[in-house]
Amino acid sequence: MSTRTESVDLVGDEAAVNLARAALFAALVGAFAYVTFPNPISPVSVTLQVLGVFLAGIYLGPVWGPAALVLYLVAGALGAPVFEGGSAGVGVLVGQSAGYLWSYPLAAGVVGAVVHRGTALRDPAAAGLATLVGAMVLGTVVVYGLGIAGLMLVLSLGPVEAATVGALAFLPAEALKIAAAVGIVRSDAIAAA
Repeated sequence: MSTRTESVDLVGDEAAVNLARAALFAALVGAFAYVTFPNPISPVSVTLQVLGVFLAGIYLGPVWGPAALVLYLVAGALGAPVFEGGSAGVGVLVGQSAGYLWSYPLAAGVVGAVVHRGTALRDPAAAGLATLVGAMVLGTVVVYGLGIAGLMLVLSLGPVEAATVGALAFLPAEALKIAAAVGIVRSDAIAAA
């Protein structure tokens, strides 16, 4: 009597690698949430989370970039301390930062679609500077559009006040994040890895 065993792959190698990369970027965005700076004219602090959103879209593309951010939101909702300043729970997803947080998967998808010019992954370093910056500007519009809507809904702010405290107050920080993302993409150390 002989027994025969066969190896069965439940998930292909490419899917497993992409899932691992998505988990890594979800953790990166969570780590970036701990880097906060008070904003004197806004109820929402400046964090580096949007930099992580940009990088997820750039490196993972329009499918796995959003998947990474959905994983991030689910982890935070389930209690992992990955939101601003180590906060967690469903309450954060309906609080004053809700619009920003819910925008992250969509913004990563927009950034990824522009950089990769569709759903097929391309080398992000091959994207032109205008493409990279344009993609992140569009991503910023998505983040702040939904962030402003969230502030209007949660804090009952008018459109002008919400735009002032929810977007205009953050534009200098966003310019620095865009510059940092371009520097990371163009870095020889990243390209060698």
